[in-house]
Amino acid sequence: MRKRSDSLPGFEPALAMPQAVPRLPGWIAVRGDVADPSTALFTAGAALHALDALVRAGPIWAGAWRNRLALECAGGACRLAGRTETQQALRDAWYLCPKGSDPGPAGNLFAAWRRLASHRPHVDAETLATLGDLMGLPGDMDWQALAGAVEEAATTGKPAPVAAATAAARVMALEPRAELLCWWLVDLVLARSLGWDRATPMAMALAFDPVLRVEGGRSKRIRPNDPGFEQALCLACVEGAASALRDAGVLARRAQRLLEVAPKLRAKGAPDALDLLLGDDAVAGTLATRRLSRFASRRLFARLEQFEAVRELTGRPSFRIYGL
Repeated sequence: MRKRSDSLPGFEPALAMPQAVPRLPGWIAVRGDVADPSTALFTAGAALHALDALVRAGPIWAGAWRNRLALECAGGACRLAGRTETQQALRDAWYLCPKGSDPGPAGNLFAAWRRLASHRPHVDAETLATLGDLMGLPGDMDWQALAGAVEEAATTGKPAPVAAATAAARVMALEPRAELLCWWLVDLVLARSLGWDRATPMAMALAFDPVLRVEGGRSKRIRPNDPGFEQALCLACVEGAASALRDAGVLARRAQRLLEVAPKLRAKGAPDALDLLLGDDAVAGTLATRRLSRFASRRLFARLEQFEAVRELTGRPSFRIYGL
């Protein structure tokens, strides 16, 4: 007779995270008043090096991490687009939308950043046209020219933040209506320059941060084609890496707890639910798979919540959504 722990192959607590989620070096401080471009670039490089260590470690919960960062970026995209949806509303629009249905404008923005988090960092005219549609951009843009500008900037061999800033600035210069797309492309070019197989969504969530404002204060927001954007983006990379690593530390602990209780689960379809929880920002409480009915999934999530291995993310008594 098999031991209970053998019924959930692949879900071992030791796989939940590397020995420690990297941290930024203690000497790094995010400062919006850094006047020396070389200092800004140096600190960005150190921050991205710490983030690179985590990306290359490939923890089992990396999918949940990237998609949660994508949600934060989608929230920033809504703000830039003049929309009022919160991250909670975006989550609802996505996870409670029937399969094959249109999640609406806000849900489509979330879809754009989820695509960034899940696809290889490659871009062509067709990809940009698809993204433009998701972002509600005008369809008359010259996608081929924009793709060429991104490709040229991404293959210069310049440091990752410089290449990303150059790509965004060139796209913005060609098409001033494409600022949403520029922020998406910043993360794509960063990932490509660093040799990652997936992007880590960060930039859009920082578009309104003080580090991306003139003189680091409450004054004018620095846009991708404005003077000083490259240096400001370097500082934003430090802030973004620090925030992403903090989120990673939280998710690593929660994933560890989930995997610790995995052997106690009796549902045959439990591995399906655990796969989704570790690979995505959230899972609808009505999850149904080939091995897990909706009734069984409700019982499973209730048990996981009792074990403090998942959180219910909406606070509602019905239409529940769960995540790490």
